[in-house]
Amino acid sequence: MNVPNFTAVDNDAKPHARYSGQIHGKEIQQLTFAVVDPSPTEMSVEPWASPQDQAAAKQAHSPHDSPSQDQETFPDKVCVDSFWHEVETIQQGSGDTDLGCSRRDSRHSEEGEQEEQWLADAGLSTLISEDGEDVDKALLLSTLTKTQALAVQRRLDSYTLSRRKRNKQPPRDVRDIFSSPIAQTLLPEAENTEDLTQHSMASVAKTPLSAMTLEHHRGAPKEEFLITDIAYCEQAVIFIKQAKFPQNNSQHRKEDGTLPRVVCPKCRLGVTRIQDLSHADMKKVRQLALIDMTALCDLLEVEVKRHKIGKRKIPESTLFGVPLATLLENDQKQKPNATIPLFLQALLSFLEKKGVDSEGILRVPGSQSRIKLLQQNLESNFYSGHFNWDEVSPNDAAALLKKFIRDLPDPLLTAEYLNTFSAVRDITELRQKLHMLNLLVLLLPEPNRNTLKALLEFLSKVVSRENRNRMNLWAVATIMAPNLFLHKAVPSRLTDGAEKGQAEKAADVMRLLVRYQDLLWTIPNFLVSQVRRLNENSNRRYQFYDRRFKNLLKKIQPESREKPEKNKSELRRTVKIQVGDLVSGSMDFQLGVNTRTSDLLEHFQRQFLRSPANGKGKMRRNGSVSCPDCALYEVGGNIGEHCLDLDTHLMDLYNSNPGGEWVIKRKPNGGRGV
Repeated sequence: MNVPNFTAVDNDAKPHARYSGQIHGKEIQQLTFAVVDPSPTEMSVEPWASPQDQAAAKQAHSPHDSPSQDQETFPDKVCVDSFWHEVETIQQGSGDTDLGCSRRDSRHSEEGEQEEQWLADAGLSTLISEDGEDVDKALLLSTLTKTQALAVQRRLDSYTLSRRKRNKQPPRDVRDIFSSPIAQTLLPEAENTEDLTQHSMASVAKTPLSAMTLEHHRGAPKEEFLITDIAYCEQAVIFIKQAKFPQNNSQHRKEDGTLPRVVCPKCRLGVTRIQDLSHADMKKVRQLALIDMTALCDLLEVEVKRHKIGKRKIPESTLFGVPLATLLENDQKQKPNATIPLFLQALLSFLEKKGVDSEGILRVPGSQSRIKLLQQNLESNFYSGHFNWDEVSPNDAAALLKKFIRDLPDPLLTAEYLNTFSAVRDITELRQKLHMLNLLVLLLPEPNRNTLKALLEFLSKVVSRENRNRMNLWAVATIMAPNLFLHKAVPSRLTDGAEKGQAEKAADVMRLLVRYQDLLWTIPNFLVSQVRRLNENSNRRYQFYDRRFKNLLKKIQPESREKPEKNKSELRRTVKIQVGDLVSGSMDFQLGVNTRTSDLLEHFQRQFLRSPANGKGKMRRNGSVSCPDCALYEVGGNIGEHCLDLDTHLMDLYNSNPGGEWVIKRKPNGGRGV
């Protein structure tokens, strides 16, 4: 299936006026989307679908081809039976005694304790502390939307109520913090942000549903239009209102089990992936994601209950049953750039080479006696390098993979968020399911998130070889869902209710993770914008305290940096170059309105890498050298460090962060997410 091209039609301008870039509320009110003929000036869209998925979509129109994963609208009896077989295997492996002990170790937090922990994780612990300054408390709050702030207020109210029951002094109200004289220095921008959000939401509310979703033509594959410029919780407010007062019932399609292709208009600042931001900024992303996810759960009435796992004795093992962070920390002593455990990396590599074409891989059980011997052999010989993978059966290796995940002391999806991941199955709208999963992925610790991504990439490869292994997306999802969503240490309602319905719902969340993993591992534009505002407000905080000193410096040495001229069509920008020992220095680059990161990197290649240097780089036919692992970074200003997307419009970036520096350097080998 060829990707359709989209144009934005402005109702007040000429028909089919082209649009590319960030969508704001006012613009959404005026835009409708229609499928048009291919054009070089099409809207930039991100398909979020693998080549295998696109190939499967092509097969969907041919009655003579074999069924693709998208044609399997619901799981068959074999898939459902496999789901419950996995559940039975997990329960038997846990053992009644061990399971009961682990469930007792897992408990809900005491009254008020859960809210206190939530505020700490959200970076708002100063709200209940008597030591912090009001300006510290107002920093993060000043970046929140109305719905996000209400979610914070609800947690504070709940915490206050529990404190009163225990006869302790309640914390101050959020409104008291904003009304303090110190916090008022931050409020002008906060008010502008709130006005912009409210105006944006009001504009979206007036937009017909057809303007928010792509028009479906008869015979064409379904597609979902995803907006990441507006907070997910604020979008939910609008969609809930639209659901109460539907304008056109024909716009709501009946769910038939197929997964649409998700497209997302690219912001002019490009796509930001998890590994693109610094540790400090990712910490802020996680705090803001937690607030937005909690607000979204409140709106959708999704119950979020955190569990605590008590300390348990770690088995004397080198591989199985070892905490993921401990296993990775030990492996990084041998391989510093390792992002997932070395054993898991070797196991997945073996399965990709020998297992993806094996019929019934993951579903066909291995030999229990061989699996036990394999585990003992791996524990003894893996790190010494004496283990021979050639003697391993693919089905036994697949069984080891599932056992490795199940035996983790803490769930791969973490005890805090495991049930929230499972609860996604009860959300009706696909768009809101993806919103929730996107935020949950951002909340995972780095070792868990990287391990989950490696697992999903392998599962995607299994699905892509369906014609050989007979494992479509439903089959893989029903097999892996119990292994991911059931854990002996966390109570689960996954197995409650009608068998077929529960299996379908759990497997549906699993297939969303497999199918849309590239989308889920990106950072929404609204979170990046909130991080920028948070950094700007933090800088303003220091300006408040050092105002007299700064005024004195201005008199001695006037500030040399000019304010950005947003209407300027051209601008020269100095770019630092730090490409190891290959080349260093700086270069000047002329910016135009539509200049992108890819243009700057091409200019760098032509100017600095015209001939091989010490055998590094990749030789081209014209004698120049390309450095494929080089990237442009935005450093400082209102961001810590940001690896830029190749489609980032640099003039827009400069206007967004005039105080930041641009640096060309090599990409790190490993991810940097928190």
